[in-house]
Amino acid sequence: MASEKILNQKKEEVSKLAEQMKEAKLILLTDYRGINVTDDTTLRRDLRGIGAKCNVIKNNITKRALAECGIEGLEEKLEGPTAVIMSSEDYLEPSKIIYKFSKDNDYYKIKGGVIDGKVMTAEEIITLAKLPSRETLLSMLAGALLGNISKIAVALDQVRIQKEEAGEKVSVSVPAEEPTVVEDATAKETETTEEA
Repeated sequence: MASEKILNQKKEEVSKLAEQMKEAKLILLTDYRGINVTDDTTLRRDLRGIGAKCNVIKNNITKRALAECGIEGLEEKLEGPTAVIMSSEDYLEPSKIIYKFSKDNDYYKIKGGVIDGKVMTAEEIITLAKLPSRETLLSMLAGALLGNISKIAVALDQVRIQKEEAGEKVSVSVPAEEPTVVEDATAKETETTEEA
């Protein structure tokens, strides 16, 4: 039977992991077989570069931490050697790194995970990982907007040219505001005094 000291250490480990999971935007569970030291070091370095961590944690401790966080549906995924990848900053970039790594390493597979509190299957995470990065999507949006603005500018210029050819005068005018008259109070007083 386990000593009280060991049980307390395990409880502390579960609580610490549960706290990290509560703060995480991403929790990924991956199969951790057949990976060599060089690849593992590279993977961990790439993940650290974007603020994510990769730890190999006993399945029992991971199950208890997930339960403490109220996360259900991943219990059956916690079989065999499992790596837990967590990020409290971003969920897309770590997913992309893990997906790319799993494509290059046959035995390293995504089992499932949690993104922003929602339990997701491996297929859903892979679909998400295949999306372009946020920066790429923003540049695509900016390009589309600039293209439309250019088209509007060309169309307006064509309207101007057609009107000029038709002999119409084209001018852009801003309606002038009527001047506001501010009466001088001292001038009124003078007029009133002179009349009296």
